[in-house]
Amino acid sequence: MRTLKVALLGCGNVGAQVARILIEDADALAARTGARLELSGIAVRNLGTKRDVELPQELFTTDAETLVKDADLVIELMGGIEPARTLILSALSNGACVVTGNKALLAQDGPTLYEEADKAGVQLSYEAAVAGAIPILRPIRDSLSGDRITRVLGIVNGTTNFILDQMDSTGAQFADALAEAQRLGYAEADPTADVEGHDAAAKAAILATLSFHTRFALENVHCEGITKVSAADIAAAKDAGFVIKLLAIAEKLTDADGGEGISVRVHPTLLPREHPLAAVRGAFNAVFIEAENAGELMFYGQGAGGTPTASAVLGDLVSAARRLVLGGPQRTETTTGHVPALPIDAAVTSYYIGLDVADQPGVLAKIAQIFAENGVSIEIMRQTIHRDAESNVESAELRIVTHRASEAALAATVEAVKGLDVINSVTSVLRVEGV
Repeated sequence: MRTLKVALLGCGNVGAQVARILIEDADALAARTGARLELSGIAVRNLGTKRDVELPQELFTTDAETLVKDADLVIELMGGIEPARTLILSALSNGACVVTGNKALLAQDGPTLYEEADKAGVQLSYEAAVAGAIPILRPIRDSLSGDRITRVLGIVNGTTNFILDQMDSTGAQFADALAEAQRLGYAEADPTADVEGHDAAAKAAILATLSFHTRFALENVHCEGITKVSAADIAAAKDAGFVIKLLAIAEKLTDADGGEGISVRVHPTLLPREHPLAAVRGAFNAVFIEAENAGELMFYGQGAGGTPTASAVLGDLVSAARRLVLGGPQRTETTTGHVPALPIDAAVTSYYIGLDVADQPGVLAKIAQIFAENGVSIEIMRQTIHRDAESNVESAELRIVTHRASEAALAATVEAVKGLDVINSVTSVLRVEGV
């Protein structure tokens, strides 16, 4: 049986599990692939680092460049931009197929990697870059390649989903929910990439690229995190029948002149509690797809973790190895379109707006007039009266859900509302999907 040399770059939580599976399941993988997958080496920065998985010490090396040159298949799990980018390009130019989970690199400089893979006629696979163990990229690329995807909604970051779920189920403040996520290992000591939405934005760019056959980079994604979502926002959403999730959204929009574009964005979003994504709890991930012919589809599962993500890596590896064994052209990216990325102002959705207002006659009429003047229609309006314990002055909290409107119209409406003398403050502005 033919032997294919596999170079592993990086041996963190995911890399260690990939190495373990390659060694322990060697016979099963050979039967599925038609070739022995020989782990030829593991490139690491520090040979002395203690790892949770026991692996043969002779496999470890700090010479990643040499390891890549002798490989048939390269698995890149180092993360970051460099030296990962240089090593992947080197592997591709040497004729090796590459499997990576590096979402940040793909979102920042994916086109360079795709072009090198096309030129070399080899396979670049990255199922593990989005939603961990969930098989989502291959179904988009292959199973739905004969259809037209119109919209993708995804909970693609387990850390933020855990935090928001904690706030929703326990009433915790953001800081307390984050601390619990860190205690359980769902959040890093520095959680910025997760809570500010950067991780989800990188995945949104990848999902949009595959779904709409046009290359989108991180700079094309509008990004907002969850740090400004308060316990009061969560409670108000709950009272109105919604749950707040951090969503990655990519959708096709058509303007009044018939021109098409793609809106790619990440932001906290209210979902009706009956929506399938609203039921995604804890650190789980899910991706909801709308297509012209297939209709609505949802993919759900473990979005992170060493063993689940290793499953996605091995799936890509077996696919690439089988193509090497059988011969013929490798499976490359299908970016055949050139649909422009649209700014956030072009997005069309419903909105939730929280207002603290004076409790006096005529307030609702003034607010309704501002909305009407800007072409934003109100669907739901709820009012709660509260009294300040110190001043004994009453004020009202208004919660408004609009019909679908453009981001530009909503922004103009909020700005105009702020100028009313009866408005104490705009407490929150959140987008709503699924209504």
